[in-house]
Amino acid sequence: MEHAQIAIKPISRSSQIAGQAVHRHVINVFFCFISALVFIPFLLVVISSFSDEQSIIHNGYRFIPEKWSIEGYKLVFQSPTLLLKAYSITIVITVIGTLAGLLLTAMTGWVLSRRDYRYNRQATFYVFFTMLFSGGLVPFYILMTQYLHLKDSLLAVIIPGLLNPFYIMIMKGFLSKLPYEMIESAKVDGASEIRIFFTMVLPLSTPALATLGLTISFNYWNEWFNAMLFIDKPNLVTLQLLLVRMLSTIEYLTSNAEFVKQLNIQSAELPKYSVRMAMAILAAGPMLCVFPMFQRYFVAGLTLGSLKG
Repeated sequence: MEHAQIAIKPISRSSQIAGQAVHRHVINVFFCFISALVFIPFLLVVISSFSDEQSIIHNGYRFIPEKWSIEGYKLVFQSPTLLLKAYSITIVITVIGTLAGLLLTAMTGWVLSRRDYRYNRQATFYVFFTMLFSGGLVPFYILMTQYLHLKDSLLAVIIPGLLNPFYIMIMKGFLSKLPYEMIESAKVDGASEIRIFFTMVLPLSTPALATLGLTISFNYWNEWFNAMLFIDKPNLVTLQLLLVRMLSTIEYLTSNAEFVKQLNIQSAELPKYSVRMAMAILAAGPMLCVFPMFQRYFVAGLTLGSLKG
């Protein structure tokens, strides 16, 4: 029985190029759409921060407000010294916490990634186990205030964020891909462990360090919960905590009309909604300027720390 032979016509080079071009255009359109979904709400926040309070109350948040106003920024900048002090405290916490956190994370990840470490699996499980359970808020507060005596200290804000088990696992996954023969040859040449770590491991880990460093710095910059728990002194208040307290004060004044009348303050004049957006811009603005500097390393390091079984 004869079988019919079907001739398969080869795809021409021009058809392949055209198909790839269409594929690229579809991907570009898709990511442009995703970018618009991210950028449009941010644009609305910026515009709303310059909108008049009554305009927001009557018309809601709009891209073209009925009336422009900077009352929200005026309220935030009524005490510029306090705001600048909060900025400086937050910058100090972010810089010190990021550098110390990166160093400890890299050192811990380097130990866990070593094949010659006898208790590699046990230590890795110990780090992973802390991702599943925590000691609780009350024991944490007692430890920080009664045992470590860190009440009203910036260390109370820095220390809790120094080590994150998830970041350690990412760093371990990245460092485990480094060629171990390079480390052995350095040992043969007489290099110590400290020299190997600082002169070989850290320079080769730049993409992972930049990725984790950016994430850690975001965490420290946005930190307010630990500051709320442990910081009472006005000269140690962080930026986020200052903005939260300002917003809470405005919420209290606008919701207690009788008390406000006794202070001869018109609650309708307080920019409750526009000041929220102004605070969001002031809090996020500096980090928006920092991100583009590390974008190249951030994109390169997204998949470099993928975990292996």
